[in-house]
Amino acid sequence: MNTTTIECQLSTPSKYGARRPLHRVNFYCDAPNAENVRLIGDFNDWDLGANPLHRTPDGRWMTSVELKHGHHRYLFVVDGKRCLDPHASGMVRGGDEETVSLVAVS
Repeated sequence: MNTTTIECQLSTPSKYGARRPLHRVNFYCDAPNAENVRLIGDFNDWDLGANPLHRTPDGRWMTSVELKHGHHRYLFVVDGKRCLDPHASGMVRGGDEETVSLVAVS
């Protein structure tokens, strides 16, 4: 078994020594007329190229990301314009005082 692969799939150890697994989270964006949709957030260092979404047969956009337990801030970028997720767990202020979407992972 490849130890590197195991390390990539598990988060950091808790105070009890057990490792918490990552959770797969699906993100959907309703933008049927968009040409390009990306997901940026604290989980990918706000990197525009890290998580492109793919158009689904019903016209929505979707991507799946493995995230650690906790709360994560994010935005969709639809054709170059930053957009909040209306289906997010909540909205919070980002580091630059911009309002961003929030997802809770447990």
